[in-house]
Amino acid sequence: MPAEAQLRVGVIGLGYIGLPTAAVIARTGARVIGVDVSQRVVDTINRGEIHIEEANLDALVHQVVSSGHLTAARTPEPCDVFVIAVPTPFHDDHRPDISYVLAAADAIAPVLKRGDLVILESTSPVGTTEGMRDRLAAARPDLSFPHGWDDAADVAIAYCPERVLPGKILHELVANDRSIGGIGRSCADRAVAFYRHFVEGECIVTTARTAEMCKLVENSFRDVNIAFANELSIVCDTLKLDVWEVIRLANRHPRVNILQPGPGVGGHCIAVDPWFIVHSDPANARLIRTAREVNDGKIDYSFDRAAALAESAPGAKIACLGLAFKPNIDDLRESPALRVAQLLAERFGERVRLVEPHIDTLPRAFEGTGAQLAPLDAALAECDVLVLLVDHDAFKAVSPAQRAGKLVHDSRGIWTEARAVISTGG
Repeated sequence: MPAEAQLRVGVIGLGYIGLPTAAVIARTGARVIGVDVSQRVVDTINRGEIHIEEANLDALVHQVVSSGHLTAARTPEPCDVFVIAVPTPFHDDHRPDISYVLAAADAIAPVLKRGDLVILESTSPVGTTEGMRDRLAAARPDLSFPHGWDDAADVAIAYCPERVLPGKILHELVANDRSIGGIGRSCADRAVAFYRHFVEGECIVTTARTAEMCKLVENSFRDVNIAFANELSIVCDTLKLDVWEVIRLANRHPRVNILQPGPGVGGHCIAVDPWFIVHSDPANARLIRTAREVNDGKIDYSFDRAAALAESAPGAKIACLGLAFKPNIDDLRESPALRVAQLLAERFGERVRLVEPHIDTLPRAFEGTGAQLAPLDAALAECDVLVLLVDHDAFKAVSPAQRAGKLVHDSRGIWTEARAVISTGG
């Protein structure tokens, strides 16, 4: 692999993971060519600007573009390392869709050369890295590709999933440990050497299939735990108990740590990845499937609760507070808040005001519904029904006085006032 200052890296996909990854690599002095199918994205980055919201990313992209270390293009160029960071969604029947990964392989195949390293970072079903290898091998029969752990090959193939938190991506890309799976041992070793240019966390070698499964397991673990909290919230509603108080008290047990419920689960990882395991072994992934069904079902449950509140106040305007899938970001992918708000907009139309501090244009999901994007202060003044869907910091700052006299559905528990606990102690 060339010396760091001479290293040429192609990053395929310049979204929420690809662009920060490209910028962090470029900061090391490597020459990075970021590739995206969107001309708008390419033009934005080449101006030194960003098309997504992420803490401190704007300054870093401006820096590395200005220095000439990062440029964006529509098509790949010859490089020493290719990092693929494209989406892996699922079909309506929850079958994994790896077409973007295969399209990325098709795009880089013509510019591959002997000695290159190709790394897949996209969260993928087990076996996807091998499928990508097969696609490249079919396109380039003049090059050899690894098939066994001890194989030497012209082109090295590896899998290394990201495991970052939106809002802290630049820090976690560097600080977090990495599971680096090679199709062959030499592939893994070469990938480790590459990541050590910019990763301070531990780089742990394993097989590509194990690394693929590890990423799916991480997100499925979280999904199952969130499902417990969401199911508990429904049970507590049935029993007319305050779930937030129940959880607060239960978590005082030294070995209990129940998560907080919400209107569902969103994002491109937790709401998607468990289905990849279910698809791989539907007969045995029973708990994982049930957790997904519980969390998806919480969306309809949250809508029903909010709609009942709105129907109890005919004509009253309804503020849907939050559309992102988690607090303090602009990411709407697989957002349960967005879906609840969309269902409310479809039913109540012009009565609905959408409050999302991190976006400035109405999402397509609401076109034709009559719902309007509104600032928080205006919505609080105008609306008598408040549906809290995301625990943005801006919403946590809303005082009891601002909510006084309004009908409130708080799906996140951020406005649940502290309650006195009756003590039986002496």
